[in-house]
Amino acid sequence: MAGILPATWAGPMMSLMRFIFGFLFLLHGTSKAFGWPTPMPGDGIDWMSMVGAAAIIEMVCGALITVGFQTRIAAFIASGEMAVAYWMMHFPRGGFWPTNNGGEPVVLFCFAFLFFAAAGPGTIAIDKPHSDPSAHK
Repeated sequence: MAGILPATWAGPMMSLMRFIFGFLFLLHGTSKAFGWPTPMPGDGIDWMSMVGAAAIIEMVCGALITVGFQTRIAAFIASGEMAVAYWMMHFPRGGFWPTNNGGEPVVLFCFAFLFFAAAGPGTIAIDKPHSDPSAHK
């Protein structure tokens, strides 16, 4: 049975998904670091704190993921940051279930980035996906 969309769209759609997740992650970092586009509560961040480290990871990895450069490494680091954020920040607020502790976005970011760490950036990226030599036989 054929899918609703052509299979040839898979690579470009994966790139679009990577771009959206990367850009939103970048915005989380700029919100923490610079109060843009949405200010975070408080009077700024201590760059030597965990929030400061999170802002740096989110901005650097978010930018790399958005453009598709060193995607697998950046996505792996971003996924790890989200796993740490879930267990350190959300789990203590309301237990395991993300619907109880406000952790749904964190879980979505974590597993989307884990997917990109394994699958790569898609067909539209600065990193050109390596072709599988066995596919040319």
